[in-house]
Amino acid sequence: MDANASSFKIILGSASVARRKILAEMGYEFTVMTADIDEKGIRKEKPEELVMAIAEAKAEAILPKLPVGHYKMDAEPTLLITSDQVVVYEGMVREKPSSKEEARQFIKDYSGGHAATVGSVIITNLKTGFRKGGWDKVEIYFHEIPDEMINKLIEEGTVLYVAGGLIIEHPLILPFIKEVVGTTDSVMGLPKALTERLIKEAL
Repeated sequence: MDANASSFKIILGSASVARRKILAEMGYEFTVMTADIDEKGIRKEKPEELVMAIAEAKAEAILPKLPVGHYKMDAEPTLLITSDQVVVYEGMVREKPSSKEEARQFIKDYSGGHAATVGSVIITNLKTGFRKGGWDKVEIYFHEIPDEMINKLIEEGTVLYVAGGLIIEHPLILPFIKEVVGTTDSVMGLPKALTERLIKEAL
C-alpha cells in the first residue's frame, strides 16, 4: 500500500473490470466513472498516438460531469485515471472483431506469429489541472494454435469483445502463449509501473 494513498482520491474513468481489478491489486481505493465517447471517430496514424488521443478524449468527456470547482477547493487532490488500449498486428491497429469470422481470422494470424498491445494511461489532477500521460507496449509471441482450439474460443465468445480478439490470460489460450515481452497487467489494460509513476508525478 502506498504510504500516501490516504492523501489523495482516485476516480477510474473506465468501465473495464480488468482495469478495476488491477488498480485494486495496486492497493488503491477508487470510484468509477465512464466516458461515453465515439472511439471510432478518433483516428491517428500511429497506435501510440491513437491510444493517447482516446484516453485524453475520455478524460475530456468525464470532466464536464464532475464538480471540478469542489476538487479545486478540496484539501486533498483527486486524480482521474483514463486509459485505452489497442492491439497491433503487422503495423495495423486492430479493434474489437466485427464478426465471428473476423475474430477467427485474427486468431489464425496470431498462430505461430506475434502481436503487440499498446496501452495508454493519462492522469489528470483535478485540484491543480496538471495532466500527464504515457504509453506502454507489450509483444506477445504465440505457438501454433490448432483450428479446433480457435473454434472453441469463438464458441466461448469472450474473444469477440476484446481488442484484436486477443486475450492472453484465457485458459484456452494460455498454453499457446510462447513468450510475453512486457507485463501481463499491461496486456490486460492497465500497466502498473506506468500508472504508479504517473500518479507520483501528478501529485
